Amino acid sequence: MTSRRPGTGRREVTAGDGGGSRTGAPDAPAVVLRGAEELVDALPHLLGFHPEDSLVLVAVHRNGGRLGGRVRAPIPESPADWPRAAEAVADCLLEGSRRREGVPASAVLYLCRDPRSGESPRQVMERLRPFAALLRSSCAALAVPVHRALCLSGDRYWPYTGPEVSDWPPEGVSRPRPGHSELAAVSVLAGVPMPPTRSEMERRIAPARGAAAEDQLRALDEALAAMAPRVLGDEAGLTLLREETVDLVRRLVGRFRRGGVEPRRGSPAMADTRDDALLSSVEAASLILGLQDRETRDRAAEWQEGADGRAALRLWRALSRRCVAEYGVHAAAPLTLVGWVAWSLGDEVEARIALARALETDPRCLMAGLLHHALNEGLDPEPLRRSLRSRRSFARD
Repeated sequence: MTSRRPGTGRREVTAGDGGGSRTGAPDAPAVVLRGAEELVDALPHLLGFHPEDSLVLVAVHRNGGRLGGRVRAPIPESPADWPRAAEAVADCLLEGSRRREGVPASAVLYLCRDPRSGESPRQVMERLRPFAALLRSSCAALAVPVHRALCLSGDRYWPYTGPEVSDWPPEGVSRPRPGHSELAAVSVLAGVPMPPTRSEMERRIAPARGAAAEDQLRALDEALAAMAPRVLGDEAGLTLLREETVDLVRRLVGRFRRGGVEPRRGSPAMADTRDDALLSSVEAASLILGLQDRETRDRAAEWQEGADGRAALRLWRALSRRCVAEYGVHAAAPLTLVGWVAWSLGDEVEARIALARALETDPRCLMAGLLHHALNEGLDPEPLRRSLRSRRSFARD
């Protein structure tokens, strides 16, 4: 389960009794969303990605119907788990909102699930109707009524509540063309790319497969055999290994920086393929194993902002993809660095996904756990950035 606080400087979204919603920071121009169609189209822009197999609960505050904190969680497979999940999500929204923006006046609910084999979108909607009712009851028990509840399945959507319900076609309505809402249009004009799906974001840090994975596995085996005696030797050998790893990070960040920046438009997969070509299997193996040392990993976190930070983020993603086969357990370090740099650069969505993956890989990873907790608490990464700047151990090449 994840919660998300709207980033500072973003446009404010609000939802009124008549179905309108507005978005942005208090000092930014308001963006108004009107009715179910625009609420559906705005969802990926509110989250930063297209949710899949998810329930999303969004707080609505009294000051003009402004949309506030969001909670996203997977939809439990078994209806037996629905009551507990509904209570947990409602509690999460209330407590998170109370700490940051005050108790919300109401909420907007989305249930997003595509049909399974042999199932129609309408059957999905009907199957999830009792879950929507449980979520509404759990929120109402906390004095946060759900004034809009929507189901998105396949290419259709339905309202469970709201003024449109009585006139809604039984077969649902086609989802709006992407970019239909005012919020989507403002995002495009601001140069913000259309949000990817969550699975697309997860694929960017998933282990490679096929021939590339076999080549990387061989390189990792050879690097481990060469490195093990140095790690198990004296302190001087370990110190030298740390310096060599940090120097390799420095050189590779410079290479990725000179190799171009990540495009704001276009396929992330194509960008990742270009990045993979910048990193040899031997270099990746040395860096993956070298970063298992916590002191080295923490020094690598110093590449955190600006052009170096953007290059480092691409490098850490590429390195996460190289943690193949039994070396998947080594992915916690590069995944944690993906999460840290993404957060430092302002992308809380990618940061949460990467940190959650790091904790799945190694639940004992202290750095990933602390960063994930700080994100969920809505803390500012600047104090940590400032600390890292003060002890920066590298010079730009």
